[in-house]
Amino acid sequence: VFGTLVSDEAPRAIDNAFRVYMLPQGLFSVAVATVLFPTLSRMAASRDVGAMRRTVGNGMRQINLLLIPAAAFMIVLPNPIVRLLFQRGQFTAHSTHIVAVALFWFAFSLPFGGLNLLLTRTFFAVQKPWIPTRLAAMNIVVDIIVSIGLYKPFGIAGLIIGTVAANAVMTALQMHRLRIGFNGRLEGSQTIMITARILVASGLLAGVSWLAWRLLDGLLGVSLPAQIVSVGGAALAGLFVYVRAVLAMHVPEAHQVHRLIVNQLGRT
Repeated sequence: VFGTLVSDEAPRAIDNAFRVYMLPQGLFSVAVATVLFPTLSRMAASRDVGAMRRTVGNGMRQINLLLIPAAAFMIVLPNPIVRLLFQRGQFTAHSTHIVAVALFWFAFSLPFGGLNLLLTRTFFAVQKPWIPTRLAAMNIVVDIIVSIGLYKPFGIAGLIIGTVAANAVMTALQMHRLRIGFNGRLEGSQTIMITARILVASGLLAGVSWLAWRLLDGLLGVSLPAQIVSVGGAALAGLFVYVRAVLAMHVPEAHQVHRLIVNQLGRT
């Protein structure tokens, strides 16, 4: 609705950007939340608060491990990503630009959206779904207020910033409410420390991805096969550096995922 106040093309641009945004969200955060939900439900039934606290903390760090680097990649390469996926036919360079602006700002919301999904499932596990429902209503109010304040000076960017702010507030409110339920503790210090390492590694991923794309794009041009190679090569180069960095910085969740992959490959 607010998009129509910006321009006739804004709603479609936001929709296209949201589709790209939801790809890592669906692949990673939905998977983590779905896997942990029955475990959290069993722990809630047995009233094992300590185990629930550790599981939620671990799940939050796993989501950050997966979504923060995905957000970093979208932040540094929104135009190449959108150009590769959409720019053909009536989808022009101008269309790529406005969708890329939306995707750039959506990327900042990616980790918050993933954390919100896990935290909401945690409330469901303890059979208190009305708590995230009330908080979601506050989320909508924040979104509307920020969007109204920013859509005129910033256009599409202002609308997406409203979504980012609302998701960040929702995350903070859910964590605060869960901390109360978990006797004032939610492994916050450990999560902050690990997330700081993830941010450093994601910064390396962003830099390497941008440099790799710049090099490949300059060498290969803008044909569809060339774009696949340049964006794909940038993603692989950034991922390689990121994996090496989080393992070297002894991020426990990175070693968990590494062992899981190695064991799965061994079974295969």
